[in-house]
Parts: sequence; structure tokens; C-alpha cells
Amino acid sequence: MMNNIQEWILLLLIFGVISAIGNWIGYGILPLAAVPGMIVLILVSLAGLILQKLLKVNIPSVAYVALIGIIISLPGFPGSETVVRWTTEVNLLALATPILAYAGIAIGRSWTDFKKLGWRSVVVAMLVMVGTFLGSALIAELVLRMQGII
Repeated sequence: MMNNIQEWILLLLIFGVISAIGNWIGYGILPLAAVPGMIVLILVSLAGLILQKLLKVNIPSVAYVALIGIIISLPGFPGSETVVRWTTEVNLLALATPILAYAGIAIGRSWTDFKKLGWRSVVVAMLVMVGTFLGSALIAELVLRMQGII
């Protein structure tokens, strides 16, 4: 497990650096301003990965990461105001870019496995992506109209 933790730390640090650069270039937030929030996000992610390995419950690590993130940002939790202030300096899209790039590389490395799934899985994947996009756009449209922004 110690080997996994070292790999996770390295990977999370790489994602953090790339995200901080993307945050700076895309959103004008200086890396120094984003570092505290990035460290919080890295530590929360690492804690979720470790919890998933330690607890023998069949729950994905992303659920633990989300749960930890929700708990530490709840009003009334000690230090939550600081955590929220720090993490607001990190833009979500700056985080998503390196993660999606890594996912693309991971799929590219196992292209033979991907080809075994067949053309039907490509159609399903495309429909899921289109549905997710359209659903997100619809929700955003409704919320923005309800708030009178558009």
C-alpha cells in the first residue's frame, strides 16, 4: 500500500502543478494564490484514496473524496471558512483539463482493450456524452433564467 500512496502523491502533485498553471493561464489566478486551495484538494483526494483502501467496504474512492470535501466545507466545521476561501481560488475547469488528458492517455494505452468492447460501446459512450452535455446545458439555462442573469 505504501507504494500506491507514493504513486498517488506523485500523480496528485503533477495534476496540482498542471492545474495551477491552467488556473493561471486560463483564469488569471496566480499560482501562489491557488497553492493553498490546491494543497487542500490534493490532501482531500489522497485521504479519499487511502480510506478506500483501508476500509473494506466496496465504495469507490471518489465517494470518500466527495464526502470528505463536503464535511470539511460545512459551515460550523472548524476551519471550513478557510478551506472554502482557499479552494475558491482554484477553477473547476483548470482541474478537469489534466484529469481528462490523463484519462485519454490511459484509454490510448489500452486501445486493444477498448477495441474489444466493440462499436456499440462507442455509440453508447457518445450518447452518454451528448446527453450529459445537453442535460448540463439545460440545467444551467434554467438556473440562469431563474436568477435573472439571462
